[in-house]
Amino acid sequence: MSTTPMATHARVNVPGVQARPSFGRLVTVELRKMVDTRAGFWLQAVTVALTVLAVIIRCVVRDEAHHTFAALLYVAVTPAAILLPIAGVLLITSEWSQRTGMITFTLVPVRSRVVTTKLIASVVLALAMLVVSVAVAAAGTVIASPGVEGSWADAAPLIGQSAGYLITGMIIGVAFGMMLLASAPAIVALFALPIAWSGLVSLPLFAHTAPWLDTRLALDSLPREVFDAAHWAHAATALALWMLLPLLLGLARITKRDAAA
Repeated sequence: MSTTPMATHARVNVPGVQARPSFGRLVTVELRKMVDTRAGFWLQAVTVALTVLAVIIRCVVRDEAHHTFAALLYVAVTPAAILLPIAGVLLITSEWSQRTGMITFTLVPVRSRVVTTKLIASVVLALAMLVVSVAVAAAGTVIASPGVEGSWADAAPLIGQSAGYLITGMIIGVAFGMMLLASAPAIVALFALPIAWSGLVSLPLFAHTAPWLDTRLALDSLPREVFDAAHWAHAATALALWMLLPLLLGLARITKRDAAA
């Protein structure tokens, strides 16, 4: 008499083991990807160093009356505004350049979930750099212009606008990385396309439409000037063109792209 073993499906209940990684763990992993690599670490270290150096130089070369918090905040935010989008590009393109995409998308098959965690991690990093920039700018204000009246004018709204400035710049970098999925082309496009576009819309033909379509005109004043309704309208249309559209195109490409390609 022979017996046929019956296969049974038993749920393994092991502490610390989940069916899929939690959302918080995925965000933590994406944050580590931006700072654990040699390129990521030095990119963030250089950003902090340039922030401190820029504020020191500003305090040395200008007189006390120009050392307001608004002026120093703009100087402090600028290095992060330039370099953070590169980190956003590398966060996406490293999945293909380092061939880790197959592992990532095997562990988390829903690719939109992966993209969401990358976006959240990029926002967290941008906010962390904002804290550094605000701290350096505040220290410079206290040291360089302790008795100047109005040194702290509009500090709260400018900090909020600076947060938006860094976050949107970071997301634009992520979006360009999603569209091109290769580090070098994405970084070149990230800097070259806005410069070329700024040159085009500077023509008299585009005098009235330039503030609506050029991120340089629409966003660069965020850390130093309190925006009114017209400024916010310009910022919204420029971001729709340079952030939202690339993000949607990039998401469509990532969801269809072979992870092994």
